[in-house]
Amino acid sequence: MSEANRQDEAEKLSRREAAVKLIKISLGLAAGAGVLGEFTGTEKAEAGAMLEVPAAAPPPLPERIPQDEAIFRMQQELHRALQKPVAERNWTMVIDNRKCVGCSTCTVACKAENKLPPGVVYRPVMEEEYGKFPNVARRFLPRPCMHCTHPPCTKVCPVSATWRSKDGVVVIDYEKCIGCRYCISACPYGARTFDWGEYYTDGTPQREKYETEPSFEYVKEWPRAKGRSPVNNTRKCHFCLHRLVNGMLPMCVTSCIGRATYFGDRNDPESLVSELIGNSRLMRLKEELGTAPSVYYLV
Repeated sequence: MSEANRQDEAEKLSRREAAVKLIKISLGLAAGAGVLGEFTGTEKAEAGAMLEVPAAAPPPLPERIPQDEAIFRMQQELHRALQKPVAERNWTMVIDNRKCVGCSTCTVACKAENKLPPGVVYRPVMEEEYGKFPNVARRFLPRPCMHCTHPPCTKVCPVSATWRSKDGVVVIDYEKCIGCRYCISACPYGARTFDWGEYYTDGTPQREKYETEPSFEYVKEWPRAKGRSPVNNTRKCHFCLHRLVNGMLPMCVTSCIGRATYFGDRNDPESLVSELIGNSRLMRLKEELGTAPSVYYLV
């Protein structure tokens, strides 16, 4: 093999390895980037009030990646946004309904990522049949928390356990939440659910190990045990903040088989979400309520 061919093969291998590494980073599987390894200590759990602290410096991105792939572009933009102060970014999601096939992969991936118990769903996929027999079809609507600019759920909390953070994410402090469930009634999107402390194996002889593993929401370890948060708390989508601060996209974004979900910093005029928000097909749910959701849909 000639020297030129040898260099060409080495360059191809380098590009392939870089792409594989980036995919692993985005899924949280790369060495040192795993969620379990990041949040077992108390340093991040106590560093500021509920993610108002700057994110740790993310690992550098490979130089050569397929620029036409939306997932790689969003990964780059995420790392760029993390270099800015928290208050200067505005996390936003865009969902392309024409690409959603109703597979519910995002729902399952979200449950696995956040160790969600029975009855707690952060990202359901709503289904609707339309048309007149025999010309009927189905359409699907993934519905995470809308992370409203003017969230009605935060106004009714008697203990101020939920609020909109500086980067535009509506969060819940499990340790403050008293489980009154006023916010569930106030949410016009039905995006909040309650953790009753149930297990999938209730009524069976043996508890499965995965049901007792801790979750790592809001950059803190939450062991699952009776009488301890988040049991008896309201729970909801939080854009996988524990992943974002470590340079990883939300799990629903990386798991979507049709690449129907886009995520990024709306304050970045060069980001993909900013580009999509300018589309004429854009809509938001229940805009007439004045909630100004941070989740947009392409229809």
